[in-house]
Amino acid sequence: MVDTQIVSLDRFIIEQERLYPEATGRFSNIMYDIALAAKIVQREVGRAGIAEILGRAGRTNIQGEDVTKLDVFANNAFIHAIEHAGNICIMASEENEDCIEIPEEYPVGNYALLMDPLDGSSNIDANVSIGTIFSIHKKISAGERGAIEDCLQPGNRQVAAGYIIYGSSTMLVYTTGSGVHGFTLDPSIGEFILSHANIRIPERAKVLSMNESNYPKWPKDVRSYADSLRKRSYTSRYIGSLVADFHRNLLYGGLFMYPPDSRKPEGKLRLLYEAAPLAFVVEQAGGYATNGHISILDIEPTELHQRVPLYIGSPFETREAEAWISGRKQPSTSAE
Repeated sequence: MVDTQIVSLDRFIIEQERLYPEATGRFSNIMYDIALAAKIVQREVGRAGIAEILGRAGRTNIQGEDVTKLDVFANNAFIHAIEHAGNICIMASEENEDCIEIPEEYPVGNYALLMDPLDGSSNIDANVSIGTIFSIHKKISAGERGAIEDCLQPGNRQVAAGYIIYGSSTMLVYTTGSGVHGFTLDPSIGEFILSHANIRIPERAKVLSMNESNYPKWPKDVRSYADSLRKRSYTSRYIGSLVADFHRNLLYGGLFMYPPDSRKPEGKLRLLYEAAPLAFVVEQAGGYATNGHISILDIEPTELHQRVPLYIGSPFETREAEAWISGRKQPSTSAE
């Protein structure tokens, strides 16, 4: 029997657009282009070994990290799928040192797109789930074409954010500020289908995702908080791929921690490409994200590749972590 209730991503976007009579359709077109780029990247991820695009590209990015061949492919796929359509005024990518200007031969729109085109790429050769993270802002600069200030906006000004996870199935999860919805790619028809409507993260969950090998390098207050969680029998679940760790905790609950350490006192993760987009998603799902002192969404960015500490996940644990680290409150160390 055919399921007549199947809702595709395209249909969902159209129905959402109808709620706003003033909508021009440009935002909807951006989402269509992101979905198309995701399908292209998914295809290459699925055949990476056969296509000989696993491994290193022989260069480093602006972060000083080794770039994989699939990093390069994913970055180009998203840029080329989006730049020509007249919906975007400027882009920024974790893989590019400067903003990505729209070529003069293309029209521009009223949105800025920021992205981490392939998060977790160091895990590609191990066949671990990887992902794409994206963030969309409204244009605020005065010129006809975009400028860097369109990208340097705090997370609380995002009009949409989300991620794609490439794993046993490929999912696109996003929010426009009215809940979080997940769409799973059905390869038989080539469409993203609504599979997770109105995702809500559990209020609390005794799961901790962190790279424990960095424990000796963490600040004392972070170590003491991690110790308190261990004493309360929190379970460790760490994949080492941000999108994968975040996705698991979004569905099942938990706290992801990537604190500052003695090597990276400003933190490791990028505010604009990783922390802010996922913070918008998690808060729309009922969770919280902080740098240990304030909401990630309230941080005013000062540079494209700014790094921040990140604590994100279920609201109970994340707010408790913020209170402990900022010195406002100490959680109980007794087992629950």
